[in-house]
Amino acid sequence: MSAKNARPEGSEFAQVDAELTSRGFTRMVFDLGRIEQMLDVLGSPQRAYPAIHLTGTNGKTSTARMIDSLLRAFGLHTGRYTSPHLETVRERISLDGEPVSEERFVSTYRDIAPLAALVDKRASEPLTYFDMTTALAFATFADAPVDVGIIEVGLGGADDATNVLGAGVCVITPIGLDHTEWLGDTIEDIALAKAGIIHRDATVVCAAQEEEAARPILERCAEVGATIAREGSEFGVMRRAVAVGGQVLTLQGLGGVYEDVFVPLHGAHQAQNAAVALAAVEAFLGAGATRMLDVEIVREGFAGTSSPGRLERVRNAPTVLLDGAHNPHGMTATVTALQEEFAFSRLVGVLAVLGDKDAAGLVELLEPVLDALVVTTNSSPRAMPAEELAAVAIEFFGEDRVTVADNIPDAIEEAVASAESRVDRELSAVGVLITGSMVTVADARRLFKR
Repeated sequence: MSAKNARPEGSEFAQVDAELTSRGFTRMVFDLGRIEQMLDVLGSPQRAYPAIHLTGTNGKTSTARMIDSLLRAFGLHTGRYTSPHLETVRERISLDGEPVSEERFVSTYRDIAPLAALVDKRASEPLTYFDMTTALAFATFADAPVDVGIIEVGLGGADDATNVLGAGVCVITPIGLDHTEWLGDTIEDIALAKAGIIHRDATVVCAAQEEEAARPILERCAEVGATIAREGSEFGVMRRAVAVGGQVLTLQGLGGVYEDVFVPLHGAHQAQNAAVALAAVEAFLGAGATRMLDVEIVREGFAGTSSPGRLERVRNAPTVLLDGAHNPHGMTATVTALQEEFAFSRLVGVLAVLGDKDAAGLVELLEPVLDALVVTTNSSPRAMPAEELAAVAIEFFGEDRVTVADNIPDAIEEAVASAESRVDRELSAVGVLITGSMVTVADARRLFKR
């Protein structure tokens, strides 16, 4: 929470936040019946506005933020629901691009909490933290009111609490192996779960997928009569050039070619996200074979995009970058962007991961781009112990290039000192990359904001 919005401990917002957290921040119950009951007693707020529903393994939040910025550029009032948050739960529920205020958050929570208690009494399991924030988001958007909801799946798709929308436009970002303990051991299983957000007569905007992932998506579209637009066929990135602070793109949209589009984010993966976002907005606004969107407004929308925690620069001299890549698919994109768009003479990593992640896969990908690595633990109760992560890191980096730190502040201090230790150019040519989890990024971001 920023200093401007900070309140004394014990404030109404802090109390509400604590009540939400008491439901179990990481507790998962895949049962749509409870959220459906909750929304029924609220009067089905999710039916008060059309929605764009997003799923995928990587790129969901960045794509959602781009869609939000584009739609606002076209004059629409937007509600955006994403997860996880970096500093405050209010970030999950945004109105017109800004986190909902503490006052509105508290007011909406107080309205729905008694109804949630009734639903809890009837169910074998109480509503989860994510169920509650989903209900809060849908109610907030209906009350605002918004013209469109941009809703990101929490986990998977078919059994996710957000899958009560029946959205007219569905977005599927690239699918890879992640959350295998819940979604299945193969990309095909994971794609099948994610394809569950596709409902009858929807328009599906789908990023390029491995064949294993594409098959269940196409089968689901055929089953429910959905129309699919695929990256590489109906839309895509035609050209991209690195620019100061981001990249300049030429995008093939559903309605035509959009040139000279500046996106203030790094990496080919963000260019791909931009192409997906544009196609989704075209589909929502009715553009297509017969008409394009206004190119100037599209440029304005993309120029206003941000994506905290995605190769986000939080310090200069030395440069400190925060990136929430937490699986090999995401880390591959991060490493590629580092190699293509940055020229560090020395780069030191800070890595903290959750215990259920593919730590070896992440470390192996980081090894070619890092001169040294500091391993630590983040604030999550699910964090992998630093010594365990160190053992994995040493296999790839060797003992001389790995340091262990007890916590994120110590790790950052160690990494900055290491980055500056062998400066053969100006300080701007050395850097620190803090990565491995969005929890790691959140912990670091709080330190740098202070």
